[in-house]
Amino acid sequence: MIEIKYFGAVAEKTKCEFEKLSFSEVSLQDLLRDLEEKYQFESLSFSVAVNQKIVSKVAAYDLQTNDIVALLPPFAGG
Repeated sequence: MIEIKYFGAVAEKTKCEFEKLSFSEVSLQDLLRDLEEKYQFESLSFSVAVNQKIVSKVAAYDLQTNDIVALLPPFAGG
């Protein structure tokens, strides 16, 4: 199982804060594509973290069982 956590506008769009998906292995890009089809994020801007580390949405990254993916709202400086 891969756990996906949603924050900010992404959580509002999905109407949930997290979900668990039964993939044993999947690429980050495939996961994001599946989530886009399911929730139609459209122009939402968000960052992606895997196991609490920010990663590029376009990087070739293979997720493993028990990984935690977080879709995070843009960070504001201050």
